[in-house]
Amino acid sequence: MKNPKLANRYAKALFEFAGEHNQIEVVNQDLTVVSSALRDNRELLVILNSPVIVPLKKHTIFQEIFKDKISETTFNFLDVIIRKKREPILSSICEEYVKYYNDYHHIKIVTLTTAQPLSAELTEKIRSMIAEQTHYTIEIRQIIKPELIGGIMIKMDDYIFDASILARINKLKNEFAHNIYEVNF
Repeated sequence: MKNPKLANRYAKALFEFAGEHNQIEVVNQDLTVVSSALRDNRELLVILNSPVIVPLKKHTIFQEIFKDKISETTFNFLDVIIRKKREPILSSICEEYVKYYNDYHHIKIVTLTTAQPLSAELTEKIRSMIAEQTHYTIEIRQIIKPELIGGIMIKMDDYIFDASILARINKLKNEFAHNIYEVNF
């Protein structure tokens, strides 16, 4: 993310504008389309980030790609982003908008990192426990990292609960490294 404050300002302005025109859901769906296009198409990202390609050409490219796929509000917003030469932070703007959207709908994204995939039953149990504690709707994203050996890491916003075996091993290593003991005991 090149300029998080700037991306946040644009996302907030778009969210407020969409709210005033009852298009929060539509714009969210549109930005999901744009974000996935940017993520899946390296050439489009190169074109966006290129200072050599003039804004008019970028506008034409965006029109060809997105005109029939997104709403007029979102397309006009993209046009403003291109005219202001802010297209390198477009992915960041999309991410920030999703944060505003999730806050508006009381949705929290929780990342579960485990050594092996969790069963749907266990995942649902964890989701309901977190939802009960936070009073938010919880969306679970699972990441598999075999190097954790076992246990689980739960990340929500800036909070991380690490109950992995790897974390316990590292804690023991740290304790033994700083443990001063007497040899002749």
